[in-house]
Amino acid sequence: MSKTPPVVRPRAVLVGVQFPSVTDTEHAADLAELKRLVHTLGYDAVATVSQRRGALATGTVLGKGKLKDLAALTGGPGVITSGARDRTSKARAQWEAAEEDSEAEETSEEGTEATDSESEDTETEGTESEDSETDDSEAEDVDEDDDASEPEEDVSGPRPTVVVVDHELSPSQLRNLEKATGAQVMDRTGVIVDIFHRHARSHEARMQVEIARLTYLAPRLRESSGGRERQQGRGAGDSAVELDRRKIRDRLAELRAGLAVIQKEQDHRRYARREQLRVALVGYTNAGKSSLMRALTGSEVLVADQLFATLDTTVRALHPETRPRVLVSDTVGFIQKLPHDLVASFRSTLDEALEASLLLYVVDASDPTWKLQLEVTRSVLREIGAHTVPSKLLLNKTDRLDQAAQDALRAEHPEAVLLSAHRPDDVAKLRQVIIQFFEASMVEAHLVIPYASQGRIGEVYEHTTVLNEEYDEHGRKLRVRGLPAAIARLTQAFQA
Repeated sequence: MSKTPPVVRPRAVLVGVQFPSVTDTEHAADLAELKRLVHTLGYDAVATVSQRRGALATGTVLGKGKLKDLAALTGGPGVITSGARDRTSKARAQWEAAEEDSEAEETSEEGTEATDSESEDTETEGTESEDSETDDSEAEDVDEDDDASEPEEDVSGPRPTVVVVDHELSPSQLRNLEKATGAQVMDRTGVIVDIFHRHARSHEARMQVEIARLTYLAPRLRESSGGRERQQGRGAGDSAVELDRRKIRDRLAELRAGLAVIQKEQDHRRYARREQLRVALVGYTNAGKSSLMRALTGSEVLVADQLFATLDTTVRALHPETRPRVLVSDTVGFIQKLPHDLVASFRSTLDEALEASLLLYVVDASDPTWKLQLEVTRSVLREIGAHTVPSKLLLNKTDRLDQAAQDALRAEHPEAVLLSAHRPDDVAKLRQVIIQFFEASMVEAHLVIPYASQGRIGEVYEHTTVLNEEYDEHGRKLRVRGLPAAIARLTQAFQA
């Protein structure tokens, strides 16, 4: 039996620019995160080119020296070549040919001595020119802010065919880098959008991602080599790229209309759950939200050690069930430099966090940059107005830390809950923390349910905890404990 040959993954080079406000640790964390994004997308990052600059180079992101280093890895020319084609008429071509023949005849009639003299002068001028060019090159190297380390590379195999830049690039920067490197160029935004596109499962998530993807692609459409040809007939005068942009605008309008219908249905479902206790797990991607969701609810949600493994919001009841019932939702993960179009597209999904009774901020405590990741999460939630929702901090994955590190975290964040989603005792403790949070705002009350309304007794058990039950000539008398809003609604309903 023949063995299946191993799958050869495309090879990529990572490019990052470190600004003065970014520390070495933060820059290294950014590149490590970009490497994970690239791996999730299906590429192997085999080299890294990094540079310290005050800002991105306008045309090519990197300076000239680093651009040549990058091109050496990918096999590109290292310079930006013009893509324009020379356009000459036949008459001009004949005239230029005649001029060249005339100049050749005049040159051949010149004497040998004059030729030798000119040759000596040319050699002298050539030497001076070389000295001048050397000086100019040295000047350029001095001007170029290129004090970063040499490229980290492992290019023993085939040349990398993809360049991934850890910044959002303009269309012209993408084109220039592709010309200089001879490779496909992607920016961080494009990588994240592609990952979302691959991982979207539900109809709503696919529509949300397609909106963000088309919004990203529209300004980056390029004219093909035959792009000067014009459409014939209706719409004559429009180039192919203009027609493509028009199709994108039409498709975006169609998607937004369809998404509005789905969002209205989601709003109805959330409205039906308005009086139920709701907890939302929020946090950085791959912080362990889905593992906690599975541990708290017993549901079979997807758990995978990769970025943005789940995009759809899942709502399940806390297990074992409580009275009143507590609903737990797992929202989409966040990441640094999350494209604004994706945040806008997933606004309806993030509304689950906005309307929750309690937010649980889940962070990977084993990651040295978890504080920065927590700030990213809070920043996005602040953008949608969810920062006012009561919250608790969960320091997850503490099973990867030693006792000294755990003690330091407890001392620094005494209000936080340290746990591991894989330890049942920690999950049980978290469940109790959730229940105690809601019980703190509950009140006791007495309800009298007439015998004619006994069919509605299920509402009482669904929204409150029944502490005592008695009967008299007026009906069933209950002592209950629940949220003030739920008790007020039940009291009004049975009095009516």
